Amino acid sequence: MVFLGNIPSLGRRAIDSQHLIYFADPMCSWCWGFSPVIAAVSQAWGERAPIRLILGGLRPGTREAMTPAARQEIAGHWRHVHEASGQAFVTGALDAEGFVYDTDPAARAVVLARRSGSARGLAFLRLAHEAFYAEGRDVTSSSVLADIAADLGLDRETFLAALDGEDLKQETWRDYAISRGAGVTGFPTLIAGPRSDGTFIAISRGYQPVDIVLPMIERWMAVAA
Repeated sequence: MVFLGNIPSLGRRAIDSQHLIYFADPMCSWCWGFSPVIAAVSQAWGERAPIRLILGGLRPGTREAMTPAARQEIAGHWRHVHEASGQAFVTGALDAEGFVYDTDPAARAVVLARRSGSARGLAFLRLAHEAFYAEGRDVTSSSVLADIAADLGLDRETFLAALDGEDLKQETWRDYAISRGAGVTGFPTLIAGPRSDGTFIAISRGYQPVDIVLPMIERWMAVAA
């Protein structure tokens, strides 16, 4: 198991009790593949080891439209994720003319939902994944993101108005900085801790099936108890 360094940006309160930290991105295909796994983790361990969601920043600020070659390459990645995880994929949004794969709007939306609680942030992440990958909806669109918020019971217009707020942008980019500072180089990444020295142990770096992830958490919890 790989040990990661201290994560001081989460604050003192965050390292006072055992918890999991999930680094993910709403436009990361492997995170969509991992979605049923993180749901199972939450169900099994959510009360004893709450999940803190940190947005990793896959391609924030991308400005150029995807080329046909880039779309073909990404679609190939998606096929690999489907084969490994069984998760559904359609290429509707990816195939749209002029599509720009900017992950920042969707990440901001997840952070905005997370302000209403960690569980709602994780729920928004799951719905954003489903919308983009399984339904072919364009989650770089503020309107689509506001629709997802409404599905979670949030006020659509209030959510839409907040999406471009400077405070939200800064909060989201702080997540990216935390991810980089923790040495996270790919998504999904799930870590657990803290140990007595404040470090965290890697449960999964990249996609792993549930029958590997849950026993690893169980072993960590047995040692941490």
